Amino acid sequence: MSTDPGTVLDAIRDGIMRGEFVPDQRLVEADLSERFSASRSSVRSALLQLANEGLVERVQNRGARVRAVSLAEAIEISEVRMVVEGLCAAKAAERVGPAEARELRELGERMSEAVASGDVLGYSAANQALHRRIRELSGQSTAGGVLERLRAQLVRHQFRLAMQRGRPAVSLGEHLAIIDAICAGDPEAAERAARRHLLGVIEALRARQE
Repeated sequence: MSTDPGTVLDAIRDGIMRGEFVPDQRLVEADLSERFSASRSSVRSALLQLANEGLVERVQNRGARVRAVSLAEAIEISEVRMVVEGLCAAKAAERVGPAEARELRELGERMSEAVASGDVLGYSAANQALHRRIRELSGQSTAGGVLERLRAQLVRHQFRLAMQRGRPAVSLGEHLAIIDAICAGDPEAAERAARRHLLGVIEALRARQE
């Protein structure tokens, strides 16, 4: 067994986020140990950490399973994201330079091209890259860590939203507004744009409840 605990943790987390492990699926230590060439103790430690992150739940006498996030909980998580994403966008606007602005605009162009060509997966990847880059640019490492954990819990709902007809086009306009405000160095406008985008996500999730 050669895989270190951190690598096992990342591998299982990535599997959950990519949908290789689906909600309510049992995560059997022996199977994961064999799959990732890792010790049972490394797998057990990884599952405990993922439980702390909200991605896994441990059921008494039944081991661990991928935690299913309800639509109502997804809305609550998005409401928290709205506040924290707004903070990160504002801080990014305070710290942005010419090179960073070019990078953000290039991501915006990638998203626009993906929407124009109907490339939903390409749009989703560029979307994630943009949010990640804004978090990095903000310099808010604590907020960034919170958002990473929240995003991981929402991955299934985000994918379903991305697949809704017309949703990427709506989302694109919201993201381009965030980029414009950050590149203009306007923290208040950046925060408003980020919160407006997450409000759109929340409204789309609520529409699925009806």
